[in-house]
Amino acid sequence: MPSFDTVCEANMVDVKHAIENTTKEITTRFDFKGTPAAIELKDKEITLMGDADFQLTQIEDILRNKLTKRNVDVRFLDKGDVQKVGGDKVKQVIKVRDGIETELGKKIQRIIKDSKIKVQAAIQDGKLRVSGGKRDDLQAAMALMRKEVTDIPLSFDNFRD
Repeated sequence: MPSFDTVCEANMVDVKHAIENTTKEITTRFDFKGTPAAIELKDKEITLMGDADFQLTQIEDILRNKLTKRNVDVRFLDKGDVQKVGGDKVKQVIKVRDGIETELGKKIQRIIKDSKIKVQAAIQDGKLRVSGGKRDDLQAAMALMRKEVTDIPLSFDNFRD
């Protein structure tokens, strides 16, 4: 039975390189001289540090530009709230999405079921396995998901005939 997996995974190597390039730009820019502006990656969390919200916005802009140049979709970024750290410093944690959450998986399942395409969708460890009798049905399901689910970047892999 033909099947494929729907996943939401960022290329972490490209994300790491984009953060390194952002760090280089922060250290060389004149408006960041003498400020605690910094960016770091730990596991799948990006931490932005700065003097004010405005500075965090600038750092985030630089990061988005670097990610776009490396063909990493910025919809992978899940911004957190700006937090005050000691003194006048602020920080913001941005999580890099990895996997499809259960709620979203159920929403996609419902979309597929309501479309009357003859395929089945099952949630498995942050992935959504879609299987059906015909290859054309699977391709129709892919097209449907690309059209309906716009808030996160979906990719399709492990296509089996």
